[in-house]
Amino acid sequence: ELDKTVEFMKENPRIKIQISGHTDNVGNEKDNIALSANRAKAVADYLVSKGISAVRILSKGFGSSQPLAENNSEENKALNRRTELSILSVE
Repeated sequence: ELDKTVEFMKENPRIKIQISGHTDNVGNEKDNIALSANRAKAVADYLVSKGISAVRILSKGFGSSQPLAENNSEENKALNRRTELSILSVE
């Protein structure tokens, strides 16, 4: 998926994106914010290592504040541990 994103970004050089990191609700929120920020930064760093300009990428960690599912099972917790890509602008 990351390599598909690299190709998409190369084919659309005017697009700026945000990489959002997320966690489940296990642990304290301060640690989850840091973990999710590191998760998003790892994706951004990969894209930059493949030739995408860093000025086109914003990375941000949201911790457990935006779950996709209730954190009431291991399956749901796994859904909440994720990164997401959003298009911010086309210049």
